[in-house]
Amino acid sequence: MENAALRDELALERTRLANERTFLAYVRTALALFAGAAALLQFFHGAYATLLAWLLIAGGGLVLIVGVYRFWRVGKRLAARAPESVGPS
Repeated sequence: MENAALRDELALERTRLANERTFLAYVRTALALFAGAAALLQFFHGAYATLLAWLLIAGGGLVLIVGVYRFWRVGKRLAARAPESVGPS
């Protein structure tokens, strides 16, 4: 019985860590889109470059919002499944 509880606890912890890694991937993607937009605005001058840069900024913001929402939603679901007592018995 104790072995099964430990296995479940470790599986839950792995899932929490995977959720954090996924969130960081969303943040990294959003930052890359923001950086691409900044480079376009800095080095290219024209209507198409400006439009593309603003689209990249909007896309980066959207990716960041989706990442935060998914991180929060999965974290809430994991907290609902967490055992009441954490730690050695």
